[in-house]
Amino acid sequence: MKTLFATLIASSMLVFPSMAIEPVPGSITARGSTASALQKTPIGSVTFHELYDSGNTFVEVYVVGPDRRLQLVSRTLKNSG
Repeated sequence: MKTLFATLIASSMLVFPSMAIEPVPGSITARGSTASALQKTPIGSVTFHELYDSGNTFVEVYVVGPDRRLQLVSRTLKNSG
């Protein structure tokens, strides 16, 4: 179910790219490209990342794009401090 949800979010980002989520400090993609590390990862793979900021926990969802780069497709607040 999580994979289906993430796939739907990722496909909506292809339709509405102007609504793309910007990386913040602590995000996987905040420091630049991740393409070199993902050469063997299947396109469309979904990964989750927990991010801690000011006592809050956020969960980010990434999808491996056709160019082998991680695309941030969702960031949600898991709990607040």
